Amino acid sequence: MLAFLLRRLFGLIVTAWLATVVVFAVLQLVPGDPALLMLGVDARPDTLAALRAQMGLDLPVLARYLHWAGGLAGGDLGVSLTYGRPVAGLVAERLAVTLPLALLALAVSTALAIPLGLLAAARRGRGGDWAVLGFTQLGVSMPSFWIAILLILVFSLTLHWFPAGGFPGWGGGLGPALHALVLPALALALPEAAILARVTRTAVLDTLGEDHVRTARAKGVGRAAVLLRHALPNALIPVATVLGLQISFLVAGAVVVENVFTLPGLGRLLYQAIGQRDLIVVQGVVVLLALFVVAVNALVDIACALADPRPRGEA
Repeated sequence: MLAFLLRRLFGLIVTAWLATVVVFAVLQLVPGDPALLMLGVDARPDTLAALRAQMGLDLPVLARYLHWAGGLAGGDLGVSLTYGRPVAGLVAERLAVTLPLALLALAVSTALAIPLGLLAAARRGRGGDWAVLGFTQLGVSMPSFWIAILLILVFSLTLHWFPAGGFPGWGGGLGPALHALVLPALALALPEAAILARVTRTAVLDTLGEDHVRTARAKGVGRAAVLLRHALPNALIPVATVLGLQISFLVAGAVVVENVFTLPGLGRLLYQAIGQRDLIVVQGVVVLLALFVVAVNALVDIACALADPRPRGEA
């Protein structure tokens, strides 16, 4: 186990380093002068020179990367040209919206997917199974921004149950803030719930064919007890794997949904930075999202390895 953890830690470090290299290289390949792109063609020469010095554009490429990576390791993501503030502070403010949104969407996705997957497995080949498969097919085929628009049309403009956009802030109370996040969380959760329900159904069906489940049935254990006490616990490893991967997707995939609902989250910050040509913010946000995805994937692998009772080679 220790050797596995060391290998996974080494893989995490290498993957994180490669992620920083890729993000840095992509922005270096932007055609033209990044400082000129950010300030526009009417910028004064001394202003351009100052911005080039601030971004390290007057240094060799390797020196620029090492300077940027060193600042990243110390939590320094640079200073936003648009806001005149450290990018790390902007990211921390916006995460106060994006993280609760992602966690709420994850809770909704799990609450929908696991019962639906169990229902489909228990009713295999019957009406309940076909209904769940139809829901999952519909959920996978519909993008989250389209679901967001439909939710706004139905629950905001027609029923007036939820606001169509905006965020009152956590200072106004937990209730109003969560009320504003319900529709965005549903828009993020439904496609993920469709995927997770399919994985749950397949994993439970595979487990129902194992020896210990057949033994429980032979002893007269009821159908519900077989599903909940014997099949589901042994099917949770693939479900937990997909669930862990969905955490990173929900954080990184909130860019479109936050813009549909005009939420002041990390996704909207990235979108606005692209529109304002603030490459310092774009680079900082993208590399943080990449590192977050890498870290979550590594933690999911380690958690599944620890939860799997089989020998490491067999698992």
